[in-house]
Amino acid sequence: MKVTYPWKLTIGDNSWVGDEVVLYSLGDIEIGSNAVISQKSYLCTGGHDYQSISFDIFSKPIVVEDGAWIATDVFISPGVRIGKNAVVGARSTVLTDVPEGWVCVGSPLRFIKHRVMES
Repeated sequence: MKVTYPWKLTIGDNSWVGDEVVLYSLGDIEIGSNAVISQKSYLCTGGHDYQSISFDIFSKPIVVEDGAWIATDVFISPGVRIGKNAVVGARSTVLTDVPEGWVCVGSPLRFIKHRVMES
């Protein structure tokens, strides 16, 4: 795992971050409890404003709520919230919020179904 600014990262209990994950933490990254960020995923909280003549840097926080699973090689863009118990499939690109309990895949992201949790 590579973290740009560790003091901008919080990780809840029993969460797991895989090998070669990049947490580009220009802004805050919050990972809840019992969440998984699988290998080679990239959480990007910032970038450059392409409309600015000086390409000013911006940042927006990323939140991964409790029980969410980010599968292998997923890109998550600045300002995104992944809802509680949501699943993002491998190699997906996430440019918008994922509501609680949804399973989604692809690039562009498609919402497939609600995640059924065992009791």
